[in-house]
Amino acid sequence: MNLDLKGRTALVCGSTQGIGKASAMELAELGASVILLSRNEGKLKEVQGELAVNNDQKHHYYVADFSKTDNVKEVIQTIVAEHSIHILVNNTGGPAGGAIIAAEGEAFINAFNQHLINNHTLAQAVIPGMKAAQFGRVINIISTSVKAPLNGLGVSNTIRGAVASWSKTMANELGQFGITVNNVLPGATMTARLDSIAENKANKTESTKEEILKQMASSAPAQRVGQAEEIANAVAFLASPAAAYINGINLPVDGGRTPCL
Repeated sequence: MNLDLKGRTALVCGSTQGIGKASAMELAELGASVILLSRNEGKLKEVQGELAVNNDQKHHYYVADFSKTDNVKEVIQTIVAEHSIHILVNNTGGPAGGAIIAAEGEAFINAFNQHLINNHTLAQAVIPGMKAAQFGRVINIISTSVKAPLNGLGVSNTIRGAVASWSKTMANELGQFGITVNNVLPGATMTARLDSIAENKANKTESTKEEILKQMASSAPAQRVGQAEEIANAVAFLASPAAAYINGINLPVDGGRTPCL
């Protein structure tokens, strides 16, 4: 199986922690040069120093605030002027939880900009280089909510669905150029976001955060929550030459929790 990414450059968003960081680490292990993108420069420097250089790769980082679409657009133009991107991993922290009926319109607009608009801006910037190389991978970290909406995550469910449809449409348009566009759908995964969701749920009930996490684990046949590295393994495979004929899919990595096919 050809998993070799030597000579490829991957741009990984939200790469200072959680799934983003784990994905950057795994892509570097497979030989890719990695460009880290996040808003915390101190953490970006730390992660850059942790990336594998077994194939003499050169890793870089850029600072961008995903709550500011103009800033993201400016930064990606700088990146593509200096690098040819072969792999784009769109990964951004999810919107705050809560009942959908209680959500203000602004919450939807902010989440739409932070996720779909930023994803689109990044893809538009890197696709020309992918076409020229006849090799491209766009991988979006979304959520299993695109298959079965999750209770208490109304805004997130809505925006994730929009990103999934955007992704499928782009996959249809770009497949002829050797470019694939796929979505990875993490289930409950041990990240700072999951910890925050569990704490918020605990504060609204008489349960502890540990009890909430245990309940989340019990909802999957695997009887545990996932690790960021397990999501990263799926990202790395989809980025590899071995996954060239996998396009336009939603891939749950959730221990079997999603109730539908």
